[in-house]
Amino acid sequence: MQKYVITITREFGSLGRPIAKRLSQLLGINYYDRDIVEATAKRMNLPVSTMSGKEEKRSSFWKMLVPLGTDSPEQQERIFVTQTQIIHELAEKGSCIIVGRCADYVLKDELNAIHIYIYAPYADRLANCVGPLGMEKNEAKRMIREVDRARYAYHKHFAKYAPGDPQHKHIIINSALLEVEGTAQALATIARQKFGGEEETGFLTAPRKTSDGAPEKEAEE
Repeated sequence: MQKYVITITREFGSLGRPIAKRLSQLLGINYYDRDIVEATAKRMNLPVSTMSGKEEKRSSFWKMLVPLGTDSPEQQERIFVTQTQIIHELAEKGSCIIVGRCADYVLKDELNAIHIYIYAPYADRLANCVGPLGMEKNEAKRMIREVDRARYAYHKHFAKYAPGDPQHKHIIINSALLEVEGTAQALATIARQKFGGEEETGFLTAPRKTSDGAPEKEAEE
């Protein structure tokens, strides 16, 4: 099977991160997200602001999105250059899924790539934030508005196009249609059709559970 990369860009509350994680399990390939921030920080000798999902407040989201401790535009450009190098290295190392970080733009010339945008209707995103992500409703509304705005600005600044621009995506999918497991399964089927690989037996496999038998929750979106 040939080496390939899948990039995933998503709306806040669309559950793009748990979909990406599940997709990596189904395909048996590496998953990279915050690992890229940590590798960039280490290479540039910068501190990383570690933040859990519960700490993702509206006032601090930009710090999480660009978490290496600087407001300097020049420094952010240097960070993006280093981050770009790391993304290329990860894609070269082996098949993988990369979430966010303008990876669709960084790897735009990668031949063996699928670029995916995950969205969901506002009502479903709000329900996901209040439910699986455990936010208060008013806070969830603010987070959806502010995180979407921040991600859009970040992507437009570095990639020069909107995160969900269909001209730069192979797949745009509504996660509310099949939810996390079904969306991941559908995307895995497409990836196997495109790049080859063995299919996992059984469709809609049950999600992982915690030690007390409850479905495992994602800490952050």
